Amino acid sequence: MLAPNFAPELISQLRNYGKLMRIDKPIGIWLLLWPTLWALWLAGEGSPEQGLFVVFMLGVVVMRSAGCVLNDFVDRKIDPYVERTRTRPIASGAVAPLEALILFTALSLVAVGLATMLNRPAQLLAIVAAVLTIAYPFIKRFISIPQLVLGAAFGWAVPMAFAAQTAETPELAWLVFGTAMIWAVIYDTFYAMVDREDDLKVGVKSTAILFGEVDLFVIAGLQGLMLLALILIGMRANLGLWYYLSIAVAGGLMAYHLWLARDRQPAGCFAAFRHNHYIGMVVFIGIVLNYTFKPAVG
Repeated sequence: MLAPNFAPELISQLRNYGKLMRIDKPIGIWLLLWPTLWALWLAGEGSPEQGLFVVFMLGVVVMRSAGCVLNDFVDRKIDPYVERTRTRPIASGAVAPLEALILFTALSLVAVGLATMLNRPAQLLAIVAAVLTIAYPFIKRFISIPQLVLGAAFGWAVPMAFAAQTAETPELAWLVFGTAMIWAVIYDTFYAMVDREDDLKVGVKSTAILFGEVDLFVIAGLQGLMLLALILIGMRANLGLWYYLSIAVAGGLMAYHLWLARDRQPAGCFAAFRHNHYIGMVVFIGIVLNYTFKPAVG
């Protein structure tokens, strides 16, 4: 009698786990993926090792999923009071906190397994990545710029990629890492602007609250800084016209995002956040085209 009902219940719960991991909302995967791909292509000068490519792509999905699970576990007493998050699996009661911890542990073990496939320098950096992933959900209760920690967590795959590919983390690696951090503060401020009123009520800190009425002005300044950093990357890596054209397109997208959020309405701010991943995609296309059509030397 129980057998016919078992499969549907199992499938339903697996769907809840998928929602907890945000598999149904891949925007976070894209935002983590693009800087990782920048780094792999730059470190490999257009030809990253295939094995490393697979490991890092899997790592992006696993680490983002683990971060989401831990974040929702930590925020389980806050999410029910925020309009956008009240239907999340733990907040709604669809997934028990203990189940979430077990899922986080399982994902962490998969991440450890992936890290064992990397060289020693990358493995040491992977420890820092784990610390940043665990720290972020707690940070937003204590500091006003949690987006900076998020940026470090999302960008840490950059030095890892360089270390895995070359056994070194040169100046270029840290320049790309810094650019990824700036970008994370930009897009996650748009994201935080969606929840600003709810966050003020529950006591969660964010750059949207810190920047206040000058939020768009500060974002514009950060966008300019990011464009400058991208230009410096091009100069440091001896990239050509295709790359600089991608920066020009990225600048146009940034202006569009400011326009989307011009009224500071939640829908517009959320659209600006979601659209940000196209910046990462455009820059990556510029890097790929640069190495694809780069004149042969000698």
